[in-house]
Amino acid sequence: MSLVVLIRHAHSQANAAGILSGRRPNIALSEKGRTQAQELVTRLGQLKVKEMRISPLQRCGETIDPWLSTKSRIRTVEDHGITEVDYGTWSGRTLRSLSREKLWKIVQENPSRVFFPDGEGMANMQARAIESMHSGLSSKGIGAVVMVSHGDVIKALVAANLGMRLDDFQRIIIDPASITVFDFSSKEPRLLLLNDSHTKIGELGIASTKKRLLVGGGSGPSIKKKSK
Repeated sequence: MSLVVLIRHAHSQANAAGILSGRRPNIALSEKGRTQAQELVTRLGQLKVKEMRISPLQRCGETIDPWLSTKSRIRTVEDHGITEVDYGTWSGRTLRSLSREKLWKIVQENPSRVFFPDGEGMANMQARAIESMHSGLSSKGIGAVVMVSHGDVIKALVAANLGMRLDDFQRIIIDPASITVFDFSSKEPRLLLLNDSHTKIGELGIASTKKRLLVGGGSGPSIKKKSK
């Protein structure tokens, strides 16, 4: 099974303040976010990983560091392809103030047309994130490709994997510290988990489950029985 595990960074200080931080430096996790990062240690458990790709921004590293500290020999890549959107002059402003901008409506309804002032376009962001995902999938080894990134980046990847238009990606919700999982072992990627904040994926057996037959909707993920 070829799995891609998408993890949004945990709750940050900017999230708590209602600020669009973008790529501004020194944005750490909030107290809530640090708790979420610790919970990921249990939620990820013994998930077998062939490559860990992490956005270079501080909040992403702080999200996955507690889990990584329990492991050895995990191949990690600082991946600028899955860094936050460059929001340009919007970075550092409150969401409340941004909602009054004319561009806001386009961001919500036609994001494929958006190019942030002095920043980048949403379509450009999606393209670089897709390239990083496929680079991870093509890497050698056995196990999942884990990508620790940002809300809009993960939403753009989900939309691409499901064959949705980028203009529909605002219909997707990706919460802080949520886990989304795709199976790439078939012709088309299949969604196993979306915006999940509770499942202990290391106990689901999803990294070793054989190709699923989906007649009747599928039987659901198989759970490994613990030996007595």
